[in-house]
Amino acid sequence: MQEEQIANIALENLKKNANITGKWQPIGQKELDGKTELTVDKQRLVFNTEIKTELRNHQLPQLFHKATQFEPLLVIAKRIFPAIKEELRQKQIAYLETNGNIYLKRDGITLWIENNKPIQEAKEKRNRAFTKTGLRVLFQFLLNEQNINLPYREMAAQTEVGLGNINYVMNGLLETGFLVKLSKGTYKIQNKKALFEKWMTAYEERLKPDLKIGTFRFLKEEDFLNWKHLPLKNDKTWWGGEPAGDLFTNYLRPAELTLYTLETRNELIKNYRLIPDENGNVKAYKKFWKYDEVSDNVVPPLLVYTDLMNTQDRRCMETAQKIYDELLQNKL
Repeated sequence: MQEEQIANIALENLKKNANITGKWQPIGQKELDGKTELTVDKQRLVFNTEIKTELRNHQLPQLFHKATQFEPLLVIAKRIFPAIKEELRQKQIAYLETNGNIYLKRDGITLWIENNKPIQEAKEKRNRAFTKTGLRVLFQFLLNEQNINLPYREMAAQTEVGLGNINYVMNGLLETGFLVKLSKGTYKIQNKKALFEKWMTAYEERLKPDLKIGTFRFLKEEDFLNWKHLPLKNDKTWWGGEPAGDLFTNYLRPAELTLYTLETRNELIKNYRLIPDENGNVKAYKKFWKYDEVSDNVVPPLLVYTDLMNTQDRRCMETAQKIYDELLQNKL
């Protein structure tokens, strides 16, 4: 759905449900999607406007920065998750969903409507680049863009997926415009940051749950406090999430430990004195990539950033932004 469609549907439903009229128009400015004029009780309110399909955690730091530059800012989106709405309200950033739900506080007017049900949309055609298998292949491309030009058999061996899946992934990227063909057998990724953001969302929803080995706690509580001294098995187990964020930035005190591993569940229990516990503070996931980037015991920064940004924790997201600024922005 294009920006104009999202804005017009949202404003139509706002008028239908709350009798508030509005008009959005593009302004030809790179930093903003346009301006929106609302009429509330004969009072005219004008907002600089950012339009999103869905608003996700990893987009919030940039959005907050934009809100300070282009006040007042209104975010229009097909859907905004409740926790993100709360973040926007705390920052006094106005939002409007396509179903007509709205929040704004401006010029003595406060509006907050949340009782409209989400709009049911036709199911999109599945793109094979963003299936569980496709996401594994995409991660290798994001880690090293040169992998996009490897022979298909080498890609399949590197990602441990079937040869036929490589063709589906490549075609899926071409269909979405994230991949362009330069010549026979030579490709280039374009809009890499947007591709990474799409990967982040799909990874959290589709691939990561399938990778989970289990949730645990340590037999001895002091092992959690002294996690940095835990003797991880070389080339078998790596820190991810919060502990990796702390190791990269020295900014975050982990409340939960994340491991990515090639060890089995029983090996983890034995080697690190873990006890299965669904309420525990240690989570283990299968390693799904072949790559050594920064540290022997930490997963690649792209994955650390993803896991931290996909939390609802402000400190984790601040740590993720530090990782992005220091290690990722020049690569995306």
